[in-house]
Amino acid sequence: MTMYTQTDIRPHEGSALGGIFANARAQYIRWRIYTRTRDELMSLGNRELADLGIDRSGVRAVALEAAYGEK
Repeated sequence: MTMYTQTDIRPHEGSALGGIFANARAQYIRWRIYTRTRDELMSLGNRELADLGIDRSGVRAVALEAAYGEK
């Protein structure tokens, strides 16, 4: 079972130090989304991936798009 969680990631509008920590937190959250998505997709079999329209070689691209919005 795959679970989707959307997290609001906005930079902190306070001090410069607060902005640094907010940016680091946002990057960590995106990295966790990427690794969780990649790991969940890699745990699926080839047939399940094919049902989703994803080739095993495309798992990384799908995970990157989920985390960073890039294709």
